[in-house]
Amino acid sequence: MRTRPIFHSSDAAIRANVFCSFLALLMRAELDEIFGAGWVPEWSVLLRELDRLQQVRLRHREVDWLVRTDATPAVTDLFHRVRIALPPRARQAKPPDPKPAPKPALKRRGRPRRSATSSRISPKTTSDQ
Repeated sequence: MRTRPIFHSSDAAIRANVFCSFLALLMRAELDEIFGAGWVPEWSVLLRELDRLQQVRLRHREVDWLVRTDATPAVTDLFHRVRIALPPRARQAKPPDPKPAPKPALKRRGRPRRSATSSRISPKTTSDQ
């Protein structure tokens, strides 16, 4: 497995990278064991074909649909060997949850922008002479 230097700004990022690398190695070892029975894929081709497998949400005539791209024979065989069912090519989906109503604007705190009454209008107190 080829690696390159990793520069992270936090310990959490380093731990996450090590964890993901460990999972990738574990998955690769499991796939090697499964493929030991005969079929050996070309990894670069298989990864490219897996990357091309996508699913999108479409809205047609007020109905939401999930549509995926066609799977190549190698990808179909991979899913079959690891006993994972490919999702249907197209299926009706429930609409996404409605967005929550926006929160009411908070009252402005602090000094008011201007007085409710203008200083020119308010009566001045004068001393009786």
